[in-house]
Amino acid sequence: MKDLFDVKEFGAVGDGISIDTRAIQEAIDACHEAGGGYVVLAGGTFVSGTIFLRSNVYLRVNPSATLLANPDIGDYPDGTHYNRYVNEKDMDKCFIYAEDAENIGVVGQGEINGNAESFPNVGSIYRPMMMRFLRCRNIHVKGLRLYNSTAWTTAFLDSENIWCEGLDIRNDKRYNGDGLDYDGCKNVFISNCKILGTDDNLCLQASSKDFPMKNVHISNCHFTSICAAVRIGLKSVGDISNVAIHNCTFENVWREGIKIECTEGGSITDIVAQGLVMRNVSRPIFIILNNRLDVIGSSIGLDEMPAIGTLERITLTDIIAVDDEEMRKTHYRFTDDVMGCPSFSGIRVDACKPYPIRDLTIRNMAYTFIGGVKKEDIPNEYPEVWDLRNNHPEKVSENYYPTWSRATFMDIRCVDRLVLDGMKLHAKYEDTRESYLLDNCNTLKMDILEY
Repeated sequence: MKDLFDVKEFGAVGDGISIDTRAIQEAIDACHEAGGGYVVLAGGTFVSGTIFLRSNVYLRVNPSATLLANPDIGDYPDGTHYNRYVNEKDMDKCFIYAEDAENIGVVGQGEINGNAESFPNVGSIYRPMMMRFLRCRNIHVKGLRLYNSTAWTTAFLDSENIWCEGLDIRNDKRYNGDGLDYDGCKNVFISNCKILGTDDNLCLQASSKDFPMKNVHISNCHFTSICAAVRIGLKSVGDISNVAIHNCTFENVWREGIKIECTEGGSITDIVAQGLVMRNVSRPIFIILNNRLDVIGSSIGLDEMPAIGTLERITLTDIIAVDDEEMRKTHYRFTDDVMGCPSFSGIRVDACKPYPIRDLTIRNMAYTFIGGVKKEDIPNEYPEVWDLRNNHPEKVSENYYPTWSRATFMDIRCVDRLVLDGMKLHAKYEDTRESYLLDNCNTLKMDILEY
């Protein structure tokens, strides 16, 4: 078995002009037929359309190489689409794709560039996602610079045993600028990654009861996002559990730092986040338990309003969150999509009264927020969560309303067995709102210092 397949042996030139799709694919196929090994890109810029990975084959992009997406959409065939969002039907092309494969990887110290500015920004199927893995096992994505995707950088779907390590992800040119997205996966290991994007940096979701999202380890990562940094849920038809987040930093996140949304009838349980440092994060913690349908983000296949699920055993500890002068501004995604403002900032936890969140612990958190908000100057509007299967008022608490806020910067509602221990809250500028509001909470311990 030949271990190294240099794509230049298959006619690739790496000059940044010639189209190398065929040569790269032929090298991968030959490597697969030989029993597996490494296909190597070295020395130059290789322009390619869709690349199909095969079992037992690793694509290695050496430090001297860049793999650049071909701006010709005709080089991206059909058959790589697996859309799970009602509202995102425009990402059916893919740059690197694998389906029903095992023992595969994209590794090296080189660059993969999605050539984002050569494709539409939004609302077109002609935007190839950088990587998609469907029903794969034993996947390694390591050491790479993943830049300028036209949509999501990665999507791991119904897969298991996944390692993403040492990645530098920059996805700040287009809408849907996600970093690492996992749906229905198990045994996931994410470490030493730096992610910058226009949407969620890292997502854990479960679109199906048949494929739970579980056993996830996130450590030593840095997040910068126009939207959320770490998002758990929204798509939660199935269950999400056993998630450990440790030793991560967050900087300039215009929506949420840790965002947990159980919205589609499943369960989210057993989540631990510890040792987090946040600077300029609009909402360091956002947690909601509700049900929703026919609105942004609902799952394909969810054709009726689900019963409200369960959200239990969440522990967030050893957190420092600090705002500086940047947080006096209103922040936008691109030109007019409001992400956050001073009155929007804070810790938000919410649920429907008959379906409370259970066993939530926030311990040893020092939160220095920008403040400067006058109670009388904000709408003080934050509707309750309702069971949407029943009659409800026109306005109900939802997942996307950047101007909704009650007159407080820590608002916790409908939690059974709540522990707030060692909380320190401080406003940089005089703020006339209440420091915190607790409604319909069974509080086991409360230790909050305001200064």
